[in-house]
Amino acid sequence: MSRLTDLIAQAKAKDPQMGLDLEREFKALSSRLAFGLNFERHRPEVVELPRRPVRKGDKVRVLPERGSTAKGDQRLWLVRGVAKVKGNLIARLELKGDTGSEMQDVSVDDLVVVAEFRDYIFPGLISTGKVAQGGDKPFHTVINGENYHVLEALTYTHRGKVDVIYIDPPYNTGAKDWKYNNDYVESEDLYRHSKWLAFMERRLRIAKKLLNPSDSILICAIDENEVHRLGLLLQQVFEGVRMQMITTVINPKGASLGGDFARVEEYLFILYFGGRVVPEVRDMLDESKNAAASRTVKWSSLIRGGAQGVRTDSPGAFYPVFIDCDRSRIHSFGEPLPWEQPRESVAAPNGTVVVWPPNHLSGVEGRWGIGPEKARELLAIGALRLGKIDPARGKFPMSYLSSGIMEKVDSGEIETVGRKPDGTLIVRYPENTKVTQPKTVWKMPSHNAGEYGSKLLFSLLPQRKFPFPKSLYAVEDVLSFFLSKKLNATVLDFFSGSGTTVHAVMRLNRRDEGRRQCIAVTNNEVAVAEQLLLRTQGKRPGDTEWEELGICEYITKPRVKAAITGLTPDGNPVDGDYKFVDEFPIAEGLEENAEFFTLTYETPVAVSHNLAFERVAPLLWLRAGSRGRRIDSLPLNGWEVADNYGLLTNLDQAEAFCAAFQKTDGLRIAYIVTNDDRRFQAIARTLPESVEPIRLYESYLSNFKFANGE
Repeated sequence: MSRLTDLIAQAKAKDPQMGLDLEREFKALSSRLAFGLNFERHRPEVVELPRRPVRKGDKVRVLPERGSTAKGDQRLWLVRGVAKVKGNLIARLELKGDTGSEMQDVSVDDLVVVAEFRDYIFPGLISTGKVAQGGDKPFHTVINGENYHVLEALTYTHRGKVDVIYIDPPYNTGAKDWKYNNDYVESEDLYRHSKWLAFMERRLRIAKKLLNPSDSILICAIDENEVHRLGLLLQQVFEGVRMQMITTVINPKGASLGGDFARVEEYLFILYFGGRVVPEVRDMLDESKNAAASRTVKWSSLIRGGAQGVRTDSPGAFYPVFIDCDRSRIHSFGEPLPWEQPRESVAAPNGTVVVWPPNHLSGVEGRWGIGPEKARELLAIGALRLGKIDPARGKFPMSYLSSGIMEKVDSGEIETVGRKPDGTLIVRYPENTKVTQPKTVWKMPSHNAGEYGSKLLFSLLPQRKFPFPKSLYAVEDVLSFFLSKKLNATVLDFFSGSGTTVHAVMRLNRRDEGRRQCIAVTNNEVAVAEQLLLRTQGKRPGDTEWEELGICEYITKPRVKAAITGLTPDGNPVDGDYKFVDEFPIAEGLEENAEFFTLTYETPVAVSHNLAFERVAPLLWLRAGSRGRRIDSLPLNGWEVADNYGLLTNLDQAEAFCAAFQKTDGLRIAYIVTNDDRRFQAIARTLPESVEPIRLYESYLSNFKFANGE
């Protein structure tokens, strides 16, 4: 060993980077277990940053010509300088080799910046939109970026603060569904499994820093391709942590290649960092025992669906509903409209707008599910209700208790427990007090990935496809076992894909008026078939036409928006109802807030000189709880206080800043920009004890000054 150590020291003297690489590999080999999971760590991954400006000192790749489907030059060149030549930006590139250096001049438009995972990163975030329908609730955040680097960014904002991590990583089936070092890992790759393990290990080691060490849960979904290797990897990364494996049926029809058993299940690894399963009344193995387990009573949409939901099937159910928008209440119902009479002839009472049945999916006129007399009767007793309206978009969700439900209400089989402020009934099935510890095998109809994953996603995003989304209710169920008593929990999914996890968290909030928040991380990778087509059209990553078809922009963000607003990307009400535990029209939407971000890569000089504040500002807001107003620009008077935190940039204004903290309730963090630790400590002592003082930019820079994951 001493001879190897000497050789490494000599290598460091000649080539510091090579010496560090040799030392890293030597440590990995010497730390291998006699028994357990041994695998090649491979060279550190890289990520291309197509919209990042090219700067001196960057590592770059030279892109293939537009219209070419070739991979292009995969070597990493160093940018020695950038200059304008005849109106075009030209970069001077250098490639060092064993026999010397190679130089070339290339247009900046033909370069893409590359970040290696062993490089230092200094992250920022740029907001790319938001949807706010949740009042003062915390914002869910969707971050478009390489998940390894986003995890690094979250070590500054959420270290030790995450209650649940739920991930559904690439299953490594050999299909072109994930990349290692910018290459798809295919089935014939001899290093397929070790690449996957290296890929997962790097991310899990950072995720470990984010979990609350005394009370949190990590959940990882997987199928048979990597289930055994993943189990060993989790045991090694999280040594000593209690772990269980759940078997869950997700495809009752089964999938088979022929000549083998048809696979119906997937697996969930659960790691307990002090967290506990909350028992409940449902039996996850035997659905037949769950008939009366849920207390939720189904309200039927007033819009009649199905083949009979057309005006011609029941002309008497085509009538106007008059809505008082100022009070968000149903004012009255009109009479059925004769065929020969135009809608425009119906005059709405003063202070109301008229709402007609929306068109059927077939394009013809639709109808309501009940007639006007029955509607008036149900409205009078509180059995017909109006959801969250949006007059500008023509959104007026209405639902009612069916005759079968009302019979159970009248008989006492369903309890009336009160009324809402608008007078509508609050009804529940009697509580089943017999709870049980859930079993490790689940067979629930609601977990069918085809029915409640793919089809549900198609309802939210018509004509858009995403491969193998999880059942919304399957994710909701596994989260509820750990979050039903944690109404303010933080959930992280760094393989977010279609956004099922954030959707499930929002559904949980509706069930119990929770204020949980989800951080969903995904990239903007374009599917293989679309990539080929775009390249033949002369498009590249970074072009608007390319980025519009990426996972984040085309699926994740629109799905979250559709779930909150109840509207498809085309502005139409989402068809169908939520099922099972909490049943209501999807078009009713969810009272939640979400904001969308893209990860950026900043320079430490720009950060320390306040030149990157607009990109660092979202991280400060995230660390303070992602709630309320954000301080997006440097305050002109030297300090500012938002809903949850404050920022001091001029220490001469410290007295006014601290006075504001004494007067304002709910403030959690005080960010103080100074290089003078003595003055920082003096200001910190004058703040309330409940406020955490943080020194900028020292805390930010020191957090990221280490080689990532290596």
